[in-house]
This record gives sequence, C-alpha cells and structure tokens, in this order.
Amino acid sequence: MDERQQLERARINAETAKIAWRELQRFFAQGKAVAVSPKLDLVEVALQMSCDNGDQVDAWMKDGSVGQVSDAQALEWLEANALMWSVVVRPWVLVQPLVRATDSTSQEDN
Repeated sequence: MDERQQLERARINAETAKIAWRELQRFFAQGKAVAVSPKLDLVEVALQMSCDNGDQVDAWMKDGSVGQVSDAQALEWLEANALMWSVVVRPWVLVQPLVRATDSTSQEDN
C-alpha cells in the first residue's frame, strides 16, 4: 500500500462512526445506503470504493458481501433498533451492523 492509500485509510478510519440505523434511514430512502457484510473490514471496503477499485467492489457485490440495503434488511434493523458502523464515501453511506461479542443481551440493554 502506497503512502497516499495509507493516508486515505487513516482519513476514512477517523470518519467512521457508530450510529443507530433509524438515523440512517433517509440515506436508505434515497437509495444511497450500502450494506457491508460484518465479515469484511468496513474501512477496507470504503478505501477500495474511494480509490475506484471497481474489480474488488464488483467481486464483493457478486458474492453478496456488499450491496444496496434491501427493504428486508432495513426493516429488520429498524425493528431491532440496530447500531451500525457507518462511513461516507460520496455519494454512498456504507453501513455495517455492529456485531456484539456475544449473542446474549448486553448490559446496556438492562
């Protein structure tokens, strides 16, 4: 990775944020919300998109790891009051469900 990409990665990493899905619904309504599988590194996906690495992005889209947020996903996340990792790669907003360490209810919910 060259210095430019390292700087871009650092910038993207600094711009990621945890945000409730309900706060991101307007981007979904505009068709600008892109779901990123929890199996992928959100920053890496954002970096590849910002560097116009179409081959890699296409590969992720073909295997279902990256794609438009579906109506079913949006509803599921809304009903679950899901917390998302998010970052903007204009004009897209990349979202990734925040995966908890365990499947049990966290102390925050108690």
